[in-house]
Amino acid sequence: MQAPETRMQEYLQKIAAGPRLSKDLTAEEAEDALNLILDDEVSKVRAGVFLIAARMKLETLPENIGYWRALQNRVSPVTVDMDQLLQIADPFDGFQRIPYFGFYAIPVIAQLGLPVYGHSALPLPPKFGITFEDILQNHYKVAEGKQRLALLEKYQFGYLSTADTLPQLEALRSLRTEIVKRPMLATLEKILMPVKARQNILATTYFHRGYEVALTEIAKLSEFDKVIIGNGMEGTTLFGVHKEAKVFIQDNVAEVEQKNLSLKTLYNEETAHRIAKAHEELKSIESNLETIAKLGEEALKTGKGPASMQIASQAGTLAHLCGLFATAQEGFDQALAVLESAKVYESLMRWIEDTKS
Repeated sequence: MQAPETRMQEYLQKIAAGPRLSKDLTAEEAEDALNLILDDEVSKVRAGVFLIAARMKLETLPENIGYWRALQNRVSPVTVDMDQLLQIADPFDGFQRIPYFGFYAIPVIAQLGLPVYGHSALPLPPKFGITFEDILQNHYKVAEGKQRLALLEKYQFGYLSTADTLPQLEALRSLRTEIVKRPMLATLEKILMPVKARQNILATTYFHRGYEVALTEIAKLSEFDKVIIGNGMEGTTLFGVHKEAKVFIQDNVAEVEQKNLSLKTLYNEETAHRIAKAHEELKSIESNLETIAKLGEEALKTGKGPASMQIASQAGTLAHLCGLFATAQEGFDQALAVLESAKVYESLMRWIEDTKS
């Protein structure tokens, strides 16, 4: 086999030849190219040029499959004793505009009876917005570490970071900051499996039209039993609240199912009005760590405030899409009852304390 720098040079000659002359890589070539980058076998300059060129050319499906394999092959899924497990993977560059409370929806979903964890990283470019990991480390002062995995079975929920699940990917953080634009990594890091139960479900997102195709095709190759992919608010898994969301469901057996989710199709008129009113109220509130934590905790303690409507909507809808409830309305009602009980707040605070001990 040729030397790493020589192979990378050949790949760059194929994909970085301009809009008319660039050629596509095979899945095997794409996998090898990203392997070279992840294993630090080529210079940072060539690695950066490759990531930019791959995105500028637009990735083909075989290329995306190769890139995904390079990433997933470096993840060693930890087996847990659970019948079902949901992973929520929002964009790893975070959210900025309207306050979003997906972090607090996770323990609510667990309380509904579906074990769940969030997979994220500290904020990445280009947004450098707020992520699950940002809330954990910079507000609750929870450090990275394997103890989070150990607590997943005990609490039935948790939050994992790529710093622990795929250190080679985390090591590309400074390079990704330098190249500014989103590389293909931003698409594929959301469809990795670091934890394996008897049945595995992924809820994730796409932003630009067309990327749902790559994600659903990769879903067929993955070990996920069901993959839910939608264009929620600011690219998150909050579906149908800000506008109608197209959601694609791949269960490895049937053809991809498409659902168009909106307040009107998900809920009764009264619930839809309450959620829409809360969403309008949140639009005028600055999205920062302190505000999100304050409103999120208020929702977990009392079931009141605009965050409670968003949390109940997200938790109920995702639980419905995973098969826990016949309708999103039933899921919303159950989630709101859980919030009003204050059990979730106590559970989250205990989890935070356990991660520090």
